[in-house]
Amino acid sequence: MTERELFDAYNKDVYRTCYYMLRNAQDAEDLCHDVFVTVFRQEWRNVEHTRAWIMRITMNHCLNLLRRNQTQREKQSQVQWLHEQTTASVKSVDTIVLEKAATAEWEKLLNQLPDKLMAVITLRYIGELSMTEIAETLKIPVGTVKSRLHKALKIMRKKLEQNHSIWLKGEKQYGTH
Repeated sequence: MTERELFDAYNKDVYRTCYYMLRNAQDAEDLCHDVFVTVFRQEWRNVEHTRAWIMRITMNHCLNLLRRNQTQREKQSQVQWLHEQTTASVKSVDTIVLEKAATAEWEKLLNQLPDKLMAVITLRYIGELSMTEIAETLKIPVGTVKSRLHKALKIMRKKLEQNHSIWLKGEKQYGTH
């Protein structure tokens, strides 16, 4: 496999992961470039689990940047890429509005998670990695992956339930329900 073939095979996964972790297209592009510079400087042809290895490098780069820019995370823009993907086909206005709301709520929930939990959620649901691949990527036991995933989903579920009950109270108060 050539460097170009390796890049073509994993570029989208790396970019998508960077984008969801950083919430900024330019930072994601820059970090994606940095990841492949790092990969190509290594003996990547000798790596047994190439995808997991590249995703581990990607996640490490993302977490390092997040640590350096901790205060900027809340200020970063919404997920444009996901919006463009979901509205690519012709949809009703109602569907588009609902999807925008769901995307915004998902992003808000992700932003409220600690970095370790956000990393597991991102790799699992955005990167579509298996539990084993996540464990290899983050260099943690599979049990830790499962517990972090469980904890993150529990936190997100609780926040969703709180938001839903606030919304229902508002509807009852204004007689719109």
